[in-house]
Amino acid sequence: MSKTSLNQPLLPKIHTDGKLAVDIPNTAHQVSNDSWFQVGIVLGTGVNSAFALGYAGIIMVPLGWVGGVVGLILSSAISLYASTLIVKLHEYRGKRHIRYRDLAGFIYGRTAYSLVWALQYANLFLINSGFVILGGQALKAFYILFRDDHQMKLPYFIALAGFACVFFAIAIPHLSALRVWLGFSTFFSLVYVCIAFVLSLKDGLEAPPRDYNIPGTKVSRIWTTIGAAANLVFAYNTGMLPEIQATVREPVVKNMIKALNFQFTLGIVPMHAVTYIGYWAYGSNASSYLLNNVSGPVWLKGIANIAAFLQAIIALHIFASPTYEFLDTRYGTKGSALAIKNLGFRIIVRGGYIAITTFLSALLPFLGDFMSLTGAISVFPLTFILPNHMYLVARRKKLSLLQKSWHWLNICFFSCIAVAAFVAALKLITVDSKTYHVFADL
Repeated sequence: MSKTSLNQPLLPKIHTDGKLAVDIPNTAHQVSNDSWFQVGIVLGTGVNSAFALGYAGIIMVPLGWVGGVVGLILSSAISLYASTLIVKLHEYRGKRHIRYRDLAGFIYGRTAYSLVWALQYANLFLINSGFVILGGQALKAFYILFRDDHQMKLPYFIALAGFACVFFAIAIPHLSALRVWLGFSTFFSLVYVCIAFVLSLKDGLEAPPRDYNIPGTKVSRIWTTIGAAANLVFAYNTGMLPEIQATVREPVVKNMIKALNFQFTLGIVPMHAVTYIGYWAYGSNASSYLLNNVSGPVWLKGIANIAAFLQAIIALHIFASPTYEFLDTRYGTKGSALAIKNLGFRIIVRGGYIAITTFLSALLPFLGDFMSLTGAISVFPLTFILPNHMYLVARRKKLSLLQKSWHWLNICFFSCIAVAAFVAALKLITVDSKTYHVFADL
């Protein structure tokens, strides 16, 4: 399939005529342009985003050594399996489905198209809110290293992070245009991961024995354990795999599987390393932002925080790209990305989207709870439930009874986990909302 031009007809039509529910739309963004390695770096950017600095606190602390380590390893294996199912359906029945909603609509019909669209964009919006909060936290951590005067509150730093994200969104027109910025993202990730790892190792060697007991009462542990299970899913998955696969060169299935294998082998090593060392060093006192725990040279901690801030900006652009693609395609941006009309469109539309994201992030900056909620309401369905069911429907004539039973087992199990995680996330958000006021300075 040739690269989609910005000058091709836009505004795709959705129709229903029996089996065919959604036709393949054109897109204002590039298709089949990137190598599998570049796509693998995109996937690795999501796994090793600055969110990884929080997994010692929000996954290991509520689950402990056994539950946390086993959970992270099992979650990676299950995530790779479920992602492979989606990848294999990308060219289903001779059509290339470049958006998740297109694939769901083609298999199920127009109602599923709309439902998956809503789920996915809710998922991406919550993830982007998390990145803005994370950027704000990193800026605040950098600030208080040099001036802890309590004059600048977290909402101010969240606003600054959102402002920086607007500039980047205007400058980078689409996902494939990241290119060199993916190299910067990888560099930034390695900077804060290595610094956090070394300083945590130093603290752990110098500290007295740590407490690794899971905190809380028996009842509260149930809720935090379920919430941590949702965070396990959040750690590995994007909820936008078809959109990322749309950028990879032919053969799209083979190359995307290469990218997935890269993500789930070398790509997950930094995240695992910083998570385990953080929990080892600080035990049940590990925070949701590991750089708040570490001690060491101020300048070194400052570099790590700035690297986390800059990486959050790049990572947000990746997860916002399906929203940008929809808006660019829907409103017919054509020609050069640097054209005055297209620049103005990005300033108004993308700037408005990020402004709303930033406001809500500052209003309720409970990062760990939002990760749990995101995992419950959208990542579980998009990553585990739908891939198994879509593969079951698409390949039902080729699957044995045992294979069908396996897929149904996955569907039922993860549906139950999603419901439980949703209830747990709401409860945690309710508790934190009572503990912290809006625009809280956490």
